Amino acid sequence: MVSKNQIKLITSLQQKKYRAVNKLFFAEGVKVIQELLDSNFELEHLYSTQNDFEAVLTSKKSLIQETDLKKISALATSNTCLAVFKIPLEKKINESGLIVALDSIRDPGNLGTILRLCDWFGVNEIVCSRETVDVYNPKVVQATMGSIARVNVSYIDLNSFISATNLPVFGTFMDGTNIYKTTLPHEGIVVMGNEANGISEELEKLVKNKLSIPRFGAIQKTESLNVATATAIVLSEFRR
Repeated sequence: MVSKNQIKLITSLQQKKYRAVNKLFFAEGVKVIQELLDSNFELEHLYSTQNDFEAVLTSKKSLIQETDLKKISALATSNTCLAVFKIPLEKKINESGLIVALDSIRDPGNLGTILRLCDWFGVNEIVCSRETVDVYNPKVVQATMGSIARVNVSYIDLNSFISATNLPVFGTFMDGTNIYKTTLPHEGIVVMGNEANGISEELEKLVKNKLSIPRFGAIQKTESLNVATATAIVLSEFRR
């Protein structure tokens, strides 16, 4: 059974301010939880409707009823397990190789998908503006499908970081150079902008290398690509 205090704590973690106060977040589903257990994330407690996760200490897990899991789950259809983890201290940014910079990404699904893409393409660092959705938002954690365990995400003053870097800075714009006809380096910073407004004017001034993903349709009325889709194309070209 899950106590009322436990239910209150876990459900409060759906909000950023309570995650910050308690230094905790939660993940749902066997795959995501196992990925986090296999990483450096520290488990606070695991709740499951099945007698699984045998490697977890009995003091760190509780066997609960499905009705109790529904009370603490953030999913429309609850999974079989939920685990609460401690939020680790932010790591120092490794300013080498390929880095993805996110300017005010607001949609949790987009951020989670971008984390998975970075994991797939071997990008170890994501730097986010402070306006970007919290990486420990349950919807973000779910969308990463475990990639949150392998990609370092930092929240910083993006303008100051870009201004001070020695790496080449790239960004996607409608009037940029055709990415398919551009020779791209093995390292640099790739800036991806907000879903509705793109890269901010202040940050645009700091992007020296403007790229575009050309439209091939005959009518060409599509205004833009989803930011996660655009990130997939850009990273694929950098890794070509």
